[in-house]
Amino acid sequence: MKTPLLQVKNLNKKFLVRKGWFQPPSYVHAVHGVNMTVNAGETLGIVGESGCGKSTLGRCILRLIEPTDGEIVFEGQNIRSLQKPDMKKLRRDMQMVFQNPFDTLNPKLTIQHILSEPLIAHGIQKRERTAMIEETLEIVGLNKSHLSRYAHEFSGGQRQRIGIARALMLRPKLIIADEPVSALDVSIQSQILNLLQDLQEQFSLTYLFISHDLSVVEHIADRVAVMYLGEVIELAKKEELFQRPMHPYTQSLLSAIPITDPDEKKERIMLTGDLPSPSNPPKGCKFHPRCWACMDVCKTEAPLLTEADGRLVACHLYEK
Repeated sequence: MKTPLLQVKNLNKKFLVRKGWFQPPSYVHAVHGVNMTVNAGETLGIVGESGCGKSTLGRCILRLIEPTDGEIVFEGQNIRSLQKPDMKKLRRDMQMVFQNPFDTLNPKLTIQHILSEPLIAHGIQKRERTAMIEETLEIVGLNKSHLSRYAHEFSGGQRQRIGIARALMLRPKLIIADEPVSALDVSIQSQILNLLQDLQEQFSLTYLFISHDLSVVEHIADRVAVMYLGEVIELAKKEELFQRPMHPYTQSLLSAIPITDPDEKKERIMLTGDLPSPSNPPKGCKFHPRCWACMDVCKTEAPLLTEADGRLVACHLYEK
């Protein structure tokens, strides 16, 4: 049995929204009651529509955004209780690859300067820094001749390789990849995905892979968590989820995956209505206004994420 590297327990993040000086403040529940574990050496995929809280969850785990409440346990330690100096030391083991590599690379700095920053922040000496930068750059498919260039001189795929190199520089144990291939051409996406898989095997990395592209998640993930309006509504092994989705929302997502075989027919499940506002979510099950299997209990009681048929699912259809 694999050892959990990361445990998220009842994690919540609320953002304050003020409508006016004389109106009471309201809150957007971006992440609500999320519970999950990420085992050492695995890839856990996080999927869902835009605005479901995937990226906020990833940033909360790294404390780039401070959670409202809940626990984040990394290697048995609740990192929410750590002060800044201790949290800084821990960041060597927890890194992030961002969605748009151009926006996250400083256009005024050379690649050598960009890759030096995490090493300088953690007190690595200059002679050792140079060797680590050149080695890591070669690992991601670039070479030391690129170090004197600036971000605008690279293609999108090369820029993402630089972003991966920056995350890999301190040899972390956990990397949170937030839509790392969504801004790239399809042909380049496969190269970056293969690189991430090679790095995982080489350095025993653990990934939390965030994406809205289910075909990408199917390629790289071991397990998949489906989010809707800030909540995890289904969590299962990849093969089980894609072969037999249980939650109606998961079924609708998988039905939207394009089919490459023109002779194969697939029934598309079309959702009615728009995604509800996270500042004013529906009572009961948040998905019930769009669900074709809605029952009376769905409109009044929120389902709990419980085990059903070997997986976790939050739906009244599967309650015992």
